[in-house]
Amino acid sequence: MGMERVERQTLPEFEKMLNGTAPLLALAPMQDVTDLPFWKLMSVYGGADLYFTEYFRVHSTSNLENHILKSITENPTGKPVIAQRSGKDIPSLVGTARELQQYAIAAVDLNLGCPAPVVYRKCAGGGLLREPERVDAILGALREAVTTKFTVKTRIGFDSPDVFDQLLPIFAKHSLDLLTVHGRTVKEMYRTEVHHDFIARAVAEMNCPVLANGNVYSAVNASEVLNNTGARGLMIGRGAIRNPWLFHQIRQHQRGEAIFVPRGLDVLHYVKELFEAVCAPDIREEAQIQKMKKYLNYIGLGIEPTGQFLHRIRRVTTRAEFFGVCHEFLNHDEPMPLEPFSLGLKETDLLAGEHR
Repeated sequence: MGMERVERQTLPEFEKMLNGTAPLLALAPMQDVTDLPFWKLMSVYGGADLYFTEYFRVHSTSNLENHILKSITENPTGKPVIAQRSGKDIPSLVGTARELQQYAIAAVDLNLGCPAPVVYRKCAGGGLLREPERVDAILGALREAVTTKFTVKTRIGFDSPDVFDQLLPIFAKHSLDLLTVHGRTVKEMYRTEVHHDFIARAVAEMNCPVLANGNVYSAVNASEVLNNTGARGLMIGRGAIRNPWLFHQIRQHQRGEAIFVPRGLDVLHYVKELFEAVCAPDIREEAQIQKMKKYLNYIGLGIEPTGQFLHRIRRVTTRAEFFGVCHEFLNHDEPMPLEPFSLGLKETDLLAGEHR
């Protein structure tokens, strides 16, 4: 598949999104969570405008992981896909970028935001933010190698946002086509409020569209983030897992329409569909339940305020037990806004399933 064909298939729609007026809504990449089966299910619920793959791990002996590549070659959403990578070795990143451009992608993305210690300790993901000079060198090499769109997802620093003053000119220097900013440092993980002022700075100083990322949890909240930052759009991960109607609700709110509010039975149906979508029938029942617990870590935050649902669901070991707890809490017709209750979760809970 040549680059000319790829560009005809994917770039016009992405270009139209970048230059449009409605907020651009992207599904965030979350390792081992926002995979191909999850994409397919999300598209049924209204879905995002733009999808980012889980990150390809790039190093001197790496190959494109087939299960991630299928998100591109078997893309079920009908929407543009951006291929994300994580790594620090420049020749390997360049080689992978060239290889990925032979597929139907809208852009090549570099991950500068992953906060998982197993990633940043290798000086990949968010770990690169400790070395702005290395970031500069990587972006320079990639901008030269990438003939399609080139994008970056970043946090505002590693242990301090002070480095953002250095990072923004570097991003601007390399003519990015889209910048996604998660408004926390790597060390803050998911513990703190999102620093929207830093996202607003990126919007003001970059000459490319900027997506705001971090703790978007409702249609009203989404409008507040857009207004506070001036961002071109939003990247949403955990909020969309908890509430698969969220992208649809944001569009409704932007159009001034009444916002759909799911009821308990709707959420129960979603959990059942999620199980069927992401749990391969040929794997052990125990492994299926462990897979679902990754998603329920996020969904459970919007189900009830005491933490009992999550306490119970984390201790089940069989499908019967799993759905027994789900029926107990969700088999009703009461409205469920699915906005997160504060349960004092540890950051390890929030990272569960996102990175390895």
